[in-house]
Order: sequence, then structure tokens, then C-alpha cells
Amino acid sequence: MTHIGIRQGDTVGILGSGQLGRMLASAAARLGLRSHVYAPESGPAFDVATTHTRAEYDNDEALAKFAAEVHVITYEFENVPAHTAEFLVARRQVHPNPVALATSQDRLLEKQFLNSLGIPTAPFAQVDDGGSLARAVAQIGRPSILKTRRFGYDGKGQAMVREGADLSAVFRGIGAQPCILEGVVDFAREISVVGARGFDGSFAAWDVCENTHEHHILAVTRAPANIAPETAAQAVGMASRIAEALNYVGVIAVEMFHIVKKRPNGEVVESLAVNELAPRVHNSGHWTLDGSVTSQFEQHIRAICGWPLGSTRLHAPVEMRNLIGSDVDMWRELLNEPGVCLHLYGKREARPGRKMGHFTRLLPQE
Repeated sequence: MTHIGIRQGDTVGILGSGQLGRMLASAAARLGLRSHVYAPESGPAFDVATTHTRAEYDNDEALAKFAAEVHVITYEFENVPAHTAEFLVARRQVHPNPVALATSQDRLLEKQFLNSLGIPTAPFAQVDDGGSLARAVAQIGRPSILKTRRFGYDGKGQAMVREGADLSAVFRGIGAQPCILEGVVDFAREISVVGARGFDGSFAAWDVCENTHEHHILAVTRAPANIAPETAAQAVGMASRIAEALNYVGVIAVEMFHIVKKRPNGEVVESLAVNELAPRVHNSGHWTLDGSVTSQFEQHIRAICGWPLGSTRLHAPVEMRNLIGSDVDMWRELLNEPGVCLHLYGKREARPGRKMGHFTRLLPQE
């Protein structure tokens, strides 16, 4: 496939109106590009995009008009309906491609794909009904985690399967829909590799970062992660192999478990298991806005436009914290703190669990 050759002044189409779309549109503007955001609901991205369309994802007439007005299409979330992706890819280049989208939309397909590359994951089993859940629990054991195959994020669509739990009730409680049962991984920390693959096959990753979650929502990301250099190199290598296998173009985030075991002889062994993929810019890469030469948002725009990838060099160790719900009320206090870089998403209502913004601090060099 030949790239269409995006030039300054051309228009990037973005599916989704959330904060990631907002930051992508801002990055596009910085590079002299226009943006057209398409979504069924208004959101933060509408406020900064050059143009926006509010229409459903199954509205073929609106999608065709959108495709005719842009030069390349991307998305800010992975639950873009398959029909939408197929309709648009017949009219414009869509990056990342629909294969990457479909793989990451289904937890079972994602795990099978990763294992086909020889990349370790948590043990898992397919669950389609109550009977297969019982068989999966016999195979995986308890405690384990039952997850819907599709549409889960920030802890949604998940249920713990503990000793003594009524399996029929657990399956009904998660909607009695196709699921995957995963074994619980005893990990030391959760890390992310955020990297980008260019149209020419080049790959550039930022420093591996370390994530802390609260109530199943990312709360803090620190870069670089507190892991051995060899382990960091292994993590980046995994992400690169995944991107290459998907013929991926754009930013990808690969969430991993960092596992540390101590052998009887005292030797410490580090290993990795991939938790999930995000075929888009990602919350754990927000620190790159202030902590790196090139942000993940600019890098994504560069990649999908067929432009050279930018430097991922870290300015200094960095910490990013999400402002969730009423945390956003700290904005004035944060603005008074020297060295803090504040990013607010323009959402008008602060609800529990809703990401309202984030801030970063560059930390002293050790």
C-alpha cells in the first residue's frame, strides 16, 4: 500500500470526541494540519477541532461525507464499530488498520494473537455459557477474573471468581455474554510500553513507564519504570514485534505485568506477561506531552501522515497524575505549584470515576 502523502494544510479525520481526540487535534494543529472530529456525542475534541460532525457511527451518508472531507482517518478509542471501519477504509486510509482494531476489541482474539507470537499472557480460557465457565474454572483455578470479551475498560465488564462463588450468579452478573476467564498474575508492578510504528516500518518507543491504579482506574504513571534495563529492552522488543505483526501504523500502548520471582538459591528472576493492547494513544503516555521531545499525540499524527517519527528522548524523570472526578477542583492549587504542567479537558461535569484532566511533574535527576 502506498501512502497518500499528507501535506501541511490537509485534514486529519478523528473518530471520537473525548480528551484523546482533543489532544490529537491540538497536535495536528501544531503541525499545520486541520482536524475533523466525527462522533455521535459532543465532547472535548469538538472544542478544538477545525470541523466536527455529530452523527451515529452507522450513518453511512454522514460517514461518506466525512471521508470525502479528510485525507486520512484515525480514532481515539478502540470500540469503533466494525461496520464503520470497513465503510471508511474503502474510501480513505485508516490507521491503525481495521485488523489491529478487531484484534484489540476482543480479549480472546487478543490473547490468542499474542500467544501465537510467543508472547506470554495470563493463563486464559474461553467462556460462552455457564457450563464453559465451570470448565474454565476447573482449568484456571480460583481466584480468577471473568472479563467480557468486548467493551471493557477501567475495571468495567469484570468480576472476580473467588472460592465458594456461585458461578451461575457470577456469569449472570456480567451480562451472560461471551467472556474470557483469566488467571490472576502475581506481579510486582504494572508497566506500559508506549511506542509508534511508522508507515515505513520504523519503530520508536518511549521509556517504559510504571502505572499505579486506584479503583481500577489509572491514577499515576512514572517514567522510567523501576525495572532492569534488560527487562525494559525485552518489553520494548515485545511491543515492536506486536506492531510489526499487525502491520501497524500509529501509536500503540502495550500494558504488561512485571513479574519478579526469587529462586531457592536467592537468584532474582524478572519476567513479563502482556495484559492488553490499546491501538491508540493512551493515558499512560500522557506524560510525554511535557516529559519528552515528541509527545505521543504528535508522534501518532506524524505516523499516520507518513511523516518521519520524532525523538522519544526523555527530558527528565517524570510523574503524571490523573485528575479524576472532584480532583479537578485542585486546578488553582496546582497552577500555584512551580514546575507543574496542568492539562484540563474542558469537561463541564465532574463525575466519580470521570477523567477530568491530568498534571505532570518533572522530577530531579538521581
